Amino acid sequence: MQIELLALSAAGIGLLHTLAGPDHYVPFAALAAARRWSTRRTLLVTAGCGLAHVAASIALGLLAVALGWSAARVLGVDEFRGDVTAWLLIGLGLAYLLYGLKRASRARMHSHEHVHGDGTRHAHSHDHAAAHLHPHVHTGVGVTAVWSLFVIFLFGPCEPLIPLVLAPAGQGDWLGLAIVCAAFTVATLGSMLVAVLLLVRGARTLLTEGVVRYGHAAAGVMIACCGVAIMLGL
Repeated sequence: MQIELLALSAAGIGLLHTLAGPDHYVPFAALAAARRWSTRRTLLVTAGCGLAHVAASIALGLLAVALGWSAARVLGVDEFRGDVTAWLLIGLGLAYLLYGLKRASRARMHSHEHVHGDGTRHAHSHDHAAAHLHPHVHTGVGVTAVWSLFVIFLFGPCEPLIPLVLAPAGQGDWLGLAIVCAAFTVATLGSMLVAVLLLVRGARTLLTEGVVRYGHAAAGVMIACCGVAIMLGL
């Protein structure tokens, strides 16, 4: 009964921890909406980063048990990881903001006037965001952003999971540990995926020409704000 209660607690804590932390879903939703990811790619990227996030904290908890660390020491390490994660999110957000502003400036429509030999004049409008750019440029930026998020979530702390890991692991109850970790992981990933998909669907209904133009810049701002929120303890 004790393990069942601990597993239910783990699931509830995983759900609340995820929904209370915008950094668990806003960066993915922002990139998915800005880069027009398919639902499949959105789910894969979110799930991959979420698994890395949980697995790293499980590994830290097991290491703490093996080395005989106290819970306070482990949480201290997690606090340090949280500070680093916040700065990494801010850095990624600012970098993506600059990329978005640069791309938005290229998408600005402008005209060129041409004069023919017979004196006829005409003008045509175009931007430099599509035909004038090589397709693989933006793909490379997207891949870099995904891997950056993966590293950030791999390093990012998952504080509520640490006590849940220490309790059964400290008693050598490995089956109980597996059940608790599975419950926390399912609740965390499930809530991340649902939140991301709902946000992306909502964002796509609001897309206009102006929003699309500055979508990448807006995504950068939202990612950076998530980092600021972590620093402020929000």
